[in-house]
Amino acid sequence: MSEPIVGVLLAGGLSRRMGGGDKSLRRLGDRTILGRIVETLRPQVGPLVLNANGDPSRWAGFGLPVVADVVEGYAGPLAGVLTGLDWARDHAPAARWVASVATDAPFIPGDLVARLAEALEREGADLACARSGGRMHPVFALWPVRLADDLRRAMLEEDMRKVGAWTARYRTAVVDFAVDPVDPFFNANRPEDLEEAERLLESGAVR
Repeated sequence: MSEPIVGVLLAGGLSRRMGGGDKSLRRLGDRTILGRIVETLRPQVGPLVLNANGDPSRWAGFGLPVVADVVEGYAGPLAGVLTGLDWARDHAPAARWVASVATDAPFIPGDLVARLAEALEREGADLACARSGGRMHPVFALWPVRLADDLRRAMLEEDMRKVGAWTARYRTAVVDFAVDPVDPFFNANRPEDLEEAERLLESGAVR
C-alpha cells in the first residue's frame, strides 16, 4: 500500500493469567516482550501507538504515544482496535489502515503487515487477519479506518465484545503463516508460557 499504515500495540488487558501486572513488560532473554515486538513491528508500519490503560508513565521508555481504551470497562481487544482507528483518524489522516498486534506474542513475523496488505488488496477484502496451524488470530489484523464508526456503534449499542463476531460481518482475507519451527503467534499468557518462550530462545529456534 502506498499510504502509511498505523500500527497499534494492544496492551489494554488485565493480564490475569500472568498473575497481574503488564505481561508485555516481562523480560524474555535480554529484552522485554514488548521490546521484541516493537523491534519487529516498527519497520513494518508508519506511526506506531500503544493502547494501554492506567498510568502511561510505565511505558515511557518506549517513546510511543500511549492511548487508553475509548470504551470504558476493559472491554477487550475490540476496544483497543477502535482506539487505534480513532487515533489514526485524528493523528494520521493520510492513513487508511491500522495494523493491530497483541503484545503477548514475542515472535511475530517480520512480514506480517506486508502479507496482510497483499492479501487484502488481492482479494478486495474489507479486513485481513492472520491464521496459523488452522487457528485464526483476529487481533493480528489489518483494519480500515473507515469502519471506526461502525465498530463504535456495535460496541456501544450492541455490546459487541468478540472480535470474531464483528469481523464475520465483513469480507475478511485470511493469511496463513507456517508454525515450523515456531508458531509466530505463540502467546505468553501464563508464567509457564514465558518459560516455554525462554526455552525456545535458548534452543535457537527463534531470535
